[in-house]
Amino acid sequence: MRHDPLTLPAPLRRRGLLGLSAAGLALPAVPRAQPAWPTQPLRLVVPYGAGGSTDIVMRLMAPRMSEFLGKPIVVENRPGGGSTVGTDFVAKSTDGHSFVHATLASTGVAKTLYPNLPYDPVRDLAPIAPSVFVPLVLAVTTAGWNVRTAAELIAALRANPGRYQYGSNGVGATGHLANANFATRIGARVEHVPYRAGTQTINALITGEVQFVQDVYGLLVPYHQSGQARCLFVTAEERSPLLPDVPTMAEAGVPPYKAYSWFGFFGPSSTPRPVVARMAAAVDHAMADPVVDRRMEEMGTPVMRGWSPDRFAAYVAREVADWGPLVRASGARAE
Repeated sequence: MRHDPLTLPAPLRRRGLLGLSAAGLALPAVPRAQPAWPTQPLRLVVPYGAGGSTDIVMRLMAPRMSEFLGKPIVVENRPGGGSTVGTDFVAKSTDGHSFVHATLASTGVAKTLYPNLPYDPVRDLAPIAPSVFVPLVLAVTTAGWNVRTAAELIAALRANPGRYQYGSNGVGATGHLANANFATRIGARVEHVPYRAGTQTINALITGEVQFVQDVYGLLVPYHQSGQARCLFVTAEERSPLLPDVPTMAEAGVPPYKAYSWFGFFGPSSTPRPVVARMAAAVDHAMADPVVDRRMEEMGTPVMRGWSPDRFAAYVAREVADWGPLVRASGARAE
């Protein structure tokens, strides 16, 4: 039952009012309503250079997320350290409005790959929602190299230890680990050349600076169609409608190995649960847009819709556990 001091008997009323006066500063403050979040523009960090698949997906989604959240979104590229520099920046941010569009590389893989990683992917990041799943395709250069099948590639690599090179978007990036796993499975020694952005990696392939790469379908399809590169196989279980003439790993006779990525949104671990939930809703809103969905399909990166933050957190924890032994077995290591 609610009581108003002014309705109590006089003696009690006087004591009550005097007590309130004397203890005024000791009373608990009445909670003030918190301003609706977000209260300022958001910063969404892409931990790779401009032009790569992570950057393309982020810039497709940002306008729709901004529309949902009612605030501008600034997409900021912070490459370096195989995507760990930008991820670490967000893990340590305290402004309440910074998030990272991270990948398997900087979360599920980085803890094993980097002995001195400045953040813990499980402890220091708040998983919000995944965006897309990323199967890969292996492509070889056609600049002075006439390798036409996976069998020819494997034979060339085995016969020439250390002679050939593959490119990736950085140490620990998806392409790095996929190719390291590939080389381990076929028993070959191949040199790794890391670049800072997807555009640099693709340019190195078509000019013959590196002999092969593994990357997302959408980035390599135009070069396969123009003859500047040749896609030899896809790492998915089924052929892609984007590359109907390219066999799967199994069809090409390649020993199976783990080669995929995913992208997802994370905030620092201090991110309040209501903010996590609102950001997750913004991600879902963006991926529900037909234009965004169609563009993701064209890139060969199907959307991962309908994931709760808790489901995503459990998935990230499993990926950390599953990829650790694979990274160690591949021999990949970064300082």
